[in-house]
Parts: sequence; C-alpha cells; structure tokens
Amino acid sequence: MKKLLLIAAVALSAVSLQAQKLIIKGSDTLGAKLVPMLAEEYRAMHPGVSFEIAAEGSTTGIVAILDGTADIGMASRSAKPTEMSAGQAKGVVLKPTIVAYDGIGIILNSNSPLSNLTERQIEQIFTGDITDWSAVGGAPGTISVYTRNTSSGTYSDFKKLAMSKRDYAASSQKMAGNEQIVSEVANNPNGIGYVGLAYLKAPGITVAKVNGALPTKESVNAKEYPFARPTFYYTDGNAKGEAAKFIEFTLSEKGQSIVGKVGFVPVR
Repeated sequence: MKKLLLIAAVALSAVSLQAQKLIIKGSDTLGAKLVPMLAEEYRAMHPGVSFEIAAEGSTTGIVAILDGTADIGMASRSAKPTEMSAGQAKGVVLKPTIVAYDGIGIILNSNSPLSNLTERQIEQIFTGDITDWSAVGGAPGTISVYTRNTSSGTYSDFKKLAMSKRDYAASSQKMAGNEQIVSEVANNPNGIGYVGLAYLKAPGITVAKVNGALPTKESVNAKEYPFARPTFYYTDGNAKGEAAKFIEFTLSEKGQSIVGKVGFVPVR
C-alpha cells in the first residue's frame, strides 16, 4: 500500500512539474527576440517549465497584469497614471522591474543619401510638417512614415521623446512590430521608421544619426543618445513562484549576457 502511495505521489509530482507554465504578454520590442531567447535558456535549465509568449504591444502586457491573464507583462514604457489607477481599483499593484535599456533608432532605406537628421527635423517628419525629402537635404520624393501601432510602448515613448508629445502625421502607416517596420523601410526608398537597438542590423536599411549621434550601447549607456529609454517587466506586486525565478534569471549575469547579445544595454 505504501509503495502504491509513493508511486502515486511521484506521478502527481511529475504532472505538477510538467504543468508549470509562465504566461508572458506585452511589448514586441522585448517579446519578439529577447524574451524568447531568455525563455529558451531558462527552459534548458528547468525542463518542467513551459512558456506562452504573446508580443502584441506594451499596452496588452499591462492590461494582462490588470486582468490577471499573464504572470509577467512586458513593456517598453512606464505604466500610465490611468493604468495605475485601474490597478488600484482592482486591487492590483503594477510593479515595474527594469530589465534592459534601449535606444529608438531612426532607420532609412539603405539607398538614402542622408546620414544625419536633427531632432527638429525628425519631429517635423513624423508629425507631417515636412512631407518631402528635399526639405531635409534628400532627393525629392514624398516621405513614407512608418510607426508602431497605438498599443505599442514605443509608439508612446517616441511621441514623448521625439515629437514633443504631438500627434503622428495622418499619413503615417502603423505597423504591428519592429520587424514589420524594418521590412517596409527596406523595400521603400522613401521610407523612414524607428525600431529598437536589437533590430538595427537588418539588411536593406541604414541608421541615421540624430544630432550626430548613432544609437549604440555606448551612446545609450552614456545618455548621449536622445531617444533612449528603459524597458520593463510588470507584475502584480512582488513576483511569486516561477515568475519571480524567471525575473531573477533575466537579471542574473547569464540573463544579462543574453540581453547584451540580442542588442540591448544590460542593467548590470
């Protein structure tokens, strides 16, 4: 009888191990490359853990924490006061943990003759004040502006960092993720867009200097690049269980080495 109980206990333990799933939702900037790589390494160390990762924008990650449908919310922006208030109303405490630093790079088609834009020119282009490349020293042609969609933290941060919080040009085209913006700009000689550090080395694009500074790990770390920002994991209060362990791994020496390899600036 004792032997049967022991076998049953072992079987239940095995099922429990297999059932451990971390649900992570939110930012495409973090969720398209970095978090899947962290998850793969973590899973190799903890075979009983599985992951469900949905990278559909920072807003979706914060909403998922508010609704209790994710263990970790990825965000490339800080939670808004309205989101904090919504959390308080539900008894949810949105706790941010900085996991990496990023720089929002301005990308042009690789055939563009331009190599440098001023902050003022970038604001004018993305708000629609300037609509032809000839106005900023380029070859004549109507500018095609590509941005992230409204659920993106980068969409919000770029408005704050580069556009004096003004609205995007009505003609701007909204993309679901960084890789989609890269693809559009690479295929359009008149295209311009913005992406995070981890997406700047794709073929078909060139990275414009901003006031003479390129977005690099060094310029972001030294706060010399104007469009730099932290990125976050959000949890409901202090993370618990496997979520806490995964956050600890992300901030560990091994986790932060992956952060650096992907192209972000480690927090360590």
